[in-house]
Amino acid sequence: MPKEFTTTKVGLFINGASLDAGTYFERINPLSGKAVTRAVAATIAQAEDAANAAGAAFPAWAELGPGARRGLLLKAADALASKADQFVAAMRDEIGATEAWARFNVMLAANMVREAAALTTQIAGEVIPSDKPGCVAMAVREPAGVVLGIAPWNAPVILGTRAIATALACGNTVVLKASEQCPHTHALIIQAFAEAGFPAGVVNLVTNAPEAAVEIVGALIDHAAVRRINFTGSTTVGRVIAKRAAETLKPVLLELGGKAPFLVLEDADLDEAIKAAAFGAFMNQGQICMSTERIIVTDAVADAFTAGLQAKVATMKAGDPALGQTPLGCVVDLKTVTHVQSLIAEALAAGAMQLNGGEADGVIMPAHVIDKVTPQMRLFREESFGPVVAVIRARDEAHAIELANDSEYGLSAAVFTRDTARGLRVAKQIKSGICHINGPTVHDEAQMPFGGTKASGYGRFGGKAGIDAFTELRWITIETQPGHYPI
Repeated sequence: MPKEFTTTKVGLFINGASLDAGTYFERINPLSGKAVTRAVAATIAQAEDAANAAGAAFPAWAELGPGARRGLLLKAADALASKADQFVAAMRDEIGATEAWARFNVMLAANMVREAAALTTQIAGEVIPSDKPGCVAMAVREPAGVVLGIAPWNAPVILGTRAIATALACGNTVVLKASEQCPHTHALIIQAFAEAGFPAGVVNLVTNAPEAAVEIVGALIDHAAVRRINFTGSTTVGRVIAKRAAETLKPVLLELGGKAPFLVLEDADLDEAIKAAAFGAFMNQGQICMSTERIIVTDAVADAFTAGLQAKVATMKAGDPALGQTPLGCVVDLKTVTHVQSLIAEALAAGAMQLNGGEADGVIMPAHVIDKVTPQMRLFREESFGPVVAVIRARDEAHAIELANDSEYGLSAAVFTRDTARGLRVAKQIKSGICHINGPTVHDEAQMPFGGTKASGYGRFGGKAGIDAFTELRWITIETQPGHYPI
């Protein structure tokens, strides 16, 4: 039976209070076309209020001991996990996500908060030997201030949580700028932190109408209290944010687009490679920054691999996520369908071959495998962010590496070979922030240094790497002997 949709009202969360007055914008369910969320469209003044609240709360939060911060973060992790059913419903309604994807989001997000809690006592400095007699020199890490986190819609619980968790562990206060495509989902994250008992002003939420995004984000970046910005999303928007932040010399952590290569060498375990490639290409309908977008397979095993992949993908049907009867759900909007279809049509017209796929039913789009793609085709170069993967045939290992690096992006990559030493050698030659040997390109863990190179961004989320992103490193000295000066 078709699902009955109800509309959820979402307010701002500023200085410990929910604010639901003002004008609203609606989020439309991509499958039904019905409004599922009515969220407050923040004004610039309200966005500035959120930054002011975070700024006012910063001194006390920064001075709070690591044990107290750890305790609150652990409570927030439990609160997130307890809202799993609510997250499933919100992600299904707002972005058409499957239940499996939503529950994975909640699991990993809760782990991210627990990992952040473990970091509170690892924000360490060092004593550095000084050439000056009697001088004790130290490198000390301190909280930066207010952190602005800007999160996307595609893995909303994971990426919304990642935008704030380590920043809080390091003693910063935060403003989460929710995605216009999933304001309810992002609001549930802030609700979990509020329920955990975080002091007023430490965690804040801003939602905005799509047409006001530029001015709202600009006002937050420019705000004097904001000292760090992290953004996960498209390379195009990332460049705009980096330029805006550069005007006030504020550090930015950017995790942007990808065109992940998946190399299959002639000595690969093809069964394992086929499973990993299908998962990496089509989990969440290919709407993941790490999604396998280019399968680069050596000629010696190309026919056998593509036959196996074609059979595997044929079992991966797409359908209404509310019914829960298929492994794939729907894409986020018709714009995605149009974009993917244009990439496929251009490739087929230029000589590529379609192994899997078919017509889309609105936003329900089947998984597409396109063989014999070449570097001259848009499908080789442009991020699809949808249910399509390109198969490119390589002469040998060297050619496969060359093809893998022939991209402006450099986020995730994978290489399959039975020779581990060979896999490591190849991995070192691939220009990406992440590379997996005999594993899929889609792989994330809370404690790992996550980020890319080239047009995929800079900086790292996760584990101890996140401490560097969200703290200031200061040099402090103590003189223990009388000074001697030349003048």
